[in-house]
Order: sequence, then C-alpha cells, then structure tokens
Amino acid sequence: MSKSQFSPEFVLANLNIEALNEMQAVTLQATSQHNNIVLLSPTGSGKTLAYLLPALRGMDRSISKTQVLVVVPSRELALQIEQVFKAMGTGFKITCCYGGHKREIEENNLVQPPALIVGTPGRIGDHLRRGNIKADAIHTLVLDEFDKSLELGFQEEMAFIVNSLPSVKKRILTSATEAADIPAFIGATDAETLNFLPEGGAPSQALQIQKLHSPEKDKIETLFRLLCHLGNRSAVIFCNHREAVERTSKLLAEKSIINTFYHGAMEQRDREVALAKFRNGSVNTLVTTDLAARGLDIPNIRYIIHYHLPDKQETFTHRNGRTARMTASGTAILILNDEEKVPAYITQPVEEIQLPDAALLPEKPKWTTLFIGAGKKDKVNKVDIVGFLSNRGELKKEDIGLIEVKDFFSFVAVRKTKASHVLHLVKEQKIKNKKVRIDIAK
Repeated sequence: MSKSQFSPEFVLANLNIEALNEMQAVTLQATSQHNNIVLLSPTGSGKTLAYLLPALRGMDRSISKTQVLVVVPSRELALQIEQVFKAMGTGFKITCCYGGHKREIEENNLVQPPALIVGTPGRIGDHLRRGNIKADAIHTLVLDEFDKSLELGFQEEMAFIVNSLPSVKKRILTSATEAADIPAFIGATDAETLNFLPEGGAPSQALQIQKLHSPEKDKIETLFRLLCHLGNRSAVIFCNHREAVERTSKLLAEKSIINTFYHGAMEQRDREVALAKFRNGSVNTLVTTDLAARGLDIPNIRYIIHYHLPDKQETFTHRNGRTARMTASGTAILILNDEEKVPAYITQPVEEIQLPDAALLPEKPKWTTLFIGAGKKDKVNKVDIVGFLSNRGELKKEDIGLIEVKDFFSFVAVRKTKASHVLHLVKEQKIKNKKVRIDIAK
C-alpha cells in the first residue's frame, strides 16, 4: 500500500507555520491511538489543520477513490477548508460541495473521484442520492462544527450521510462549545474527548468585554456614535435577523458610515463580494447575522459589536470568536437599551463605555475592490492579475492590495485614488488572451 508520505513538517513548511500548537499536536497523536475523537477547541485555534493532518496520514495514493469526507455547516467554512488543504501542497484532489451555485460544476469535478470531499449536509446528501459521490472507500469522516449542523436542522440529512458510508473507520468531530450532544447515529459513543476550551467556557483573556448604554430603544444613533468613536478599525456588528441587518446597514450608510452587510438570504456572489470587501479593507464595518459567527477566516477584526443581544451563551461565544484569535487581542461591545442588561452568563468584568459628545466620521477606507470576470477555471492566478494591473493598469506594487481568485471570477483591492484611471486603461485589454469584465465590485 502506498500511503501518504507527507510529514507534518512538510505541510507546515508549505503553510509557512513554524510548528503545531499544543492542541494540534495532541490531536495528531490521539488520532493515531483512537478511532473516534471529539475535539473541543475555541474558534480560531487551528482545528482545521488539527483534523486535516490525521486525515492526510490515512490517505492512500494507490486508491483512486474518495477516502475522506468533511461535513461542515456553511459554504464559507467549506471553501476555507478547501483553501487550507490546497495550500498544504499534498497533490491530492479535493472537491468542495455546497448550495448556492450550479450542481453541474460539482458533478464534473466528481467524475474523477477526489481523495477528499468537503461540503455542506444538504449538497453532500444530494450527491450521495444521485450516485455522484462513491462512498465505498471513505474511511475517515470529519464533522466540523457538528453541533451547528445539527442546530441548523440538518439532523435527518446528517443521519442519511453517515448511514451511506459503509467503510468508515475513523471519525473526528469538532466544536467550539461543550453543549452539544452526539447523536447515536454518528457511531462515536466511545469517542475520546480532547477538551481545549477555557475553563467554564470563559472567553479568552485577550478578549475585553465592554457595554454601552443606548438611551433610545432603537440603538442606531448610539451605534453610529460608537463607530465614530472607534474610528476606522475593523468591526463586525451582529444583529439577530436578516431584516435588521439590511436596515442597520442602510441607516449607517445614510449617516455616511461605509459598510457592507452579509446574511444567508443573499445570492452567493453577493456574499462573496461582501466578504472580499471586508477582508481587503475596502470597508471596515460588516453588519451580519450569526451566519458570520462560524467558520469565516477574517484576520485582524478588532471589535465585535452585539447590536442585538445573543440568544444564548454559545452564540455569544461564537460571535466573539471572530476577534481575539490566537495571540491577537479584541473587544466585544454590548449595546444595551433601558430594557436590557448584561446576560448572567458573562462573569468577567464588563467595562462601561462613555462616548464623547462630538461624533466625528471615521476616516474613509483607502482601498476599493475590483471585480474581474475570470478565475481559476480560466487558468488565471494572482501572479497574472498583478502583472495585468501593473503592465496594463500602470499600478505600482503598493497600489495593489489583497487578491482573491475564485473559480470563475476574482476580487482585487486597489488604491481608491487609482481605481477610475485603472478601469479606463484596462477597458479593452485582455487577460490570458481573453477579454473579461472588470468593474468596481458592487
């Protein structure tokens, strides 16, 4: 048998990581001793690599079938895992399956079975029913943020998926909370639990919690003044409902606060645009539902603002997991009107914010995001985009920011002062001998 020969050191070198953290090292060792593992670790602690390494260790190059299945609650998390696995440089094929885009794209990718499939319960279940996923050789099942999948109403679909895998020998379940029960159908009743959560589920010491009083029941004026006080540092504002997200975003925009919003009812490309703008600094404020509380890899978020109080402690924990990640620090701010108080589950000290009388608008972002209608499937990569914008768009290296290349389109941050000139210069130009649409991402 020709098993994977990739050592952790090889993978870490490709990821530009010096060493595994304690949680990852313990998990790697435990998975060699136990078939079933439950890994409890905070959001942002590196769980993805913790389970991909043992999954990789069990993969066999001589088998041209799917060997590992990773099930996740959201398409964003699925795409993030795909990105990490590709960056590991193993040479094994991975396919990402999720709703919101054409099933036919995935069906084509599944004709030659990938060694690893990652996807959401609904889409994976659909492919299994259609026979697009051949499950007979899948020996490792990973349920990442498994509690969230069950919470979102996927229990029946999850049961179907698990029961469709006749050859599973190893199961790895992850969560950032201790609250979830493991259903019997998963077959992991004997699982070894690795608990790396802070004692009592307490937030990271790097996380500071503050509160702000809103004299009005509608908190929008208080939120506006808070954002002015915080300046142009990145902030995620959590609301409890989609309608509230769009309303809050609109009202902030009317007050000249540049922001974008994100929720589950948006078209997939609109969601991609919103996240790209926030990641690359074209906007510093993201208004969202709890959809963004899990699985989004957005570095350097300084503030989490609870515009609406979370419904339970687990939600509070996951929202705050967007900041104070790893060794970074962050602040969670609760905006409370006269009818609200700090939830009882918050036991650490909560500092009260006093806002200044004057509200000065934050400095506007220096970047804007270009949409380029070509991506990986068009054989376009980041180097191609940098070369194109440098040569055809007359941009200097420092005028080009974060670039994200998707399957069929790309996003690139450019200096806002240069954007209109660039668009004029590249209007009739081609990338890889193909004329593509290039415009400001809306």
